Amino acid sequence: MKLSIIVPAYNEEKTIQVILNKINEVELINGIEKELVIVNDASKDDTEGQVTLFRNAHPNLLITYQKHEINKGKGAAIHTGIKVAQGDFIIVQDADLEYDPNEINILLKPIIDGFADVVYGSRFIGGKPHRILFFWHTIGNKLLTFLSNMFNDLNLTDMETCYKLFKADIIKNISLNEKRFGFEPEVTAKVAKIPKIRIYEVGISYYGRTYAEGKKINWKDGFRAIYCIMRYGLFQ
Repeated sequence: MKLSIIVPAYNEEKTIQVILNKINEVELINGIEKELVIVNDASKDDTEGQVTLFRNAHPNLLITYQKHEINKGKGAAIHTGIKVAQGDFIIVQDADLEYDPNEINILLKPIIDGFADVVYGSRFIGGKPHRILFFWHTIGNKLLTFLSNMFNDLNLTDMETCYKLFKADIIKNISLNEKRFGFEPEVTAKVAKIPKIRIYEVGISYYGRTYAEGKKINWKDGFRAIYCIMRYGLFQ
């Protein structure tokens, strides 16, 4: 079996090699192989150069590299990654250092054990480390998760999490539209509508970064998320 790890990247020259090395060092449970699917969303810095250095240093690692000629957004980069991924399972790994690849096995286990089809990694449950940052971001996240749960009849604690692990045949058969951060509420709504889908949630760490450190999501994305929750929760 193989896990495709999609790494959308936009102007991540400072962290991309670090996160790729962390992924490379992870030994997945049950002998599962890794495929790195790196999608460069038209970065203006040396993200591509750093990816090239990593690829040259790891010739035996299965790496698929895609590049957008114009910046399309994180969601669009994920769409590209899903399309070309070859694995039996698919997960998204941000190119920053907010999520720890060593915890991917925590998300894999419910699927490997035959309980789940989709697993969310929640930053708000369990005893893992969680960096203390923005009050209003936390309130906004909880509001978006609440609205998503209400429209989709779920009881998630962290709809906006980056760590979502899917069986490949499930995510590849979902038609996705959102090009930016609307990916999270859209995919949640569409997964929730699949008959007999088994969604699980596990606790993960969160090493959040500030805007000075490169965080990109903003309040406009929050309003877009509300729109997406209503659109895909009610009309799809």
